[in-house]
Amino acid sequence: MESSSAFTEDKEFNIPEELKKLPKAPGVYLMHGAMDEIIYVGKAKNLRNRVKQYFQKSYKKSVKIQQMVSQIQRFEYIIVDSELEALVLESNLIKENKPRYNTVLKDDKSYPYIRFSVEEDYPRLFFTRSKRNKLSKYYGPYTSVEQVREVIELLRKTIHIRNCNKVFSEKKPLPRPCIYYDMGQCDAPCTLKQSKEEYRALIPKVSAFLSGKTEELIHSLQEKMMEASECLDFEKAMEYRDLISGIHTLEKRQKITALDGEDRDILGIRRDHSDCVIQIFFVRDGKIVGRDHSFLKIDEEESDEEILSLFLRQFYSGTPFLPREIHLPCQLQDQEMIEEWLSALKGKKVHLVNPKQGDREKLVELAGKNAGILMLRYVEKYRNEKKKQAIALEELKELANLEKLPSRIESYDISNTSGALTVGSMVVYQDGKEKTNDYRKFRIQSVIGQDDYASMREMLYRRFSHGLEEKKENRKQDKKDEMGSFSQFPDLILMDGGKGQVSICLSVLQELGISIPVCGMVKDEHHRTRALLVDFKEVPISTHGECFKFLTRVQDEVHRFAISYHRSLRMKEQVHSLLDDIKGIGPKRKKALLRKFHDVVGISKASYGEIRSIPEMDEQSSREVLRFFQERKDKEKEEFVKET
Repeated sequence: MESSSAFTEDKEFNIPEELKKLPKAPGVYLMHGAMDEIIYVGKAKNLRNRVKQYFQKSYKKSVKIQQMVSQIQRFEYIIVDSELEALVLESNLIKENKPRYNTVLKDDKSYPYIRFSVEEDYPRLFFTRSKRNKLSKYYGPYTSVEQVREVIELLRKTIHIRNCNKVFSEKKPLPRPCIYYDMGQCDAPCTLKQSKEEYRALIPKVSAFLSGKTEELIHSLQEKMMEASECLDFEKAMEYRDLISGIHTLEKRQKITALDGEDRDILGIRRDHSDCVIQIFFVRDGKIVGRDHSFLKIDEEESDEEILSLFLRQFYSGTPFLPREIHLPCQLQDQEMIEEWLSALKGKKVHLVNPKQGDREKLVELAGKNAGILMLRYVEKYRNEKKKQAIALEELKELANLEKLPSRIESYDISNTSGALTVGSMVVYQDGKEKTNDYRKFRIQSVIGQDDYASMREMLYRRFSHGLEEKKENRKQDKKDEMGSFSQFPDLILMDGGKGQVSICLSVLQELGISIPVCGMVKDEHHRTRALLVDFKEVPISTHGECFKFLTRVQDEVHRFAISYHRSLRMKEQVHSLLDDIKGIGPKRKKALLRKFHDVVGISKASYGEIRSIPEMDEQSSREVLRFFQERKDKEKEEFVKET
């Protein structure tokens, strides 16, 4: 693999000259814009011929490609050995850089899978979204994380597959089993109550269940239920009945589609101008176990074949599981090459199929119809949202007496509990919509006790002084302010409060030499925004207008973000144990102590010999535990004497 750019700082990039230097070899080319950002990534069988086409007037180009070419300041390329290598590299570069003019998935989601660690002596089940361990088996995708957890819990209760991360072996078993053994959900292979051979005999049963073959397990549970019933152990019989019911519930979610028991994905496509929806049905062992969809931004002149080809390369480059067949509504130009690439990823042959008749064709049509319904809903919802956002911003512009529509809006809030764990939050709205990637959290450092004004001052000063430093650094490097960074300043600041909060914000901006309009959201007795504070004068807001709804959303969101951060910190503080304060006692020794003595009170009463008998505790750490609790007792005695 070889890369080249010929771009130097002291010399302008001469496109006609550089085109002459292009090799007649397969590879990937990267187009760069005015700020040297990557605006397009493409692959080519012959780099010279393909890249030259973009700059030839005679070559017919779509509107999007014409716009892209007009912005190219330079290009670079990477030579590879084959067109297949170029395809893989192109997919990786598009996923990493998300170039503006490439067709990119709008929702780059990952699906939940179940990982079965068959490579371990005592295999376990995990929830996962990626295929990191190639020795494990992967099952899915599932429709939700909850469903994955349901399946894992069901297998633990029925087949008794272990669900812990304890390290043990036949030579080094654990001293005693965990609570799952007492609950009858694990047969304790960790203490050799179940042999390695007996445990590994469960593997085919788990694999069969995860593959959709539940009949054997249901039959086994029914027999156990009848036995328990005959022995008058009705409580146990009810447990088996509930487990059978749970399996049937999971099966009902898997719409049957009696094909031939193969694993396959079925794709359908619908488009509307520059928007596109691709619907996917996940068929596993002949059953539809789930479905999902992806939205794409496309060039209107792109064909369905081109869109599906790009989608396959992006979607399947990161999935843990690849089916044996992928059914498509049309034939792709590079179908053989994509099949080769997918087969290399799976390690087995993957077929791209274009069914023309029978049940398979009907399923592809069904996927297409579902995509069409989703597209209609999406377009209607998107247009309504855009319209409401535009109206809200227009109303806000008039109320706040602004010269132009505020594109970027920021809002701030403070949260604490009686002055403890004070935090600040910053939420961002871009063109009337939440921009969650730009949200920021602040742990207030300089304020002791409850002082919301001082806390707000610290947060605002840190936010904007940091932004000024970034702007200064960008100017030095002749770079544009990056999206999502502190150097992006808002067109309007909405403070969650009245004159006090607005005054604090204005004083910080004035101190830093920044000019940004600031408004306050004044609340009524129900904690709803009743007016906008503009130039320290209250401007009433109609409760029926879009602006009122928008400001209410901003206010609720900034509160939610601040409170959720504060709650997470509070939870961390609450789980802090006294044992964390003892020198030399880490997570492993803490668990060992609690396993032996059950709680902190039990540990505090233990003798040196009892503590030292724990395998994880050495002489020094045992003495540290004794010393710590002795010092606590002495301190409590001293305080008691003083009080009396």
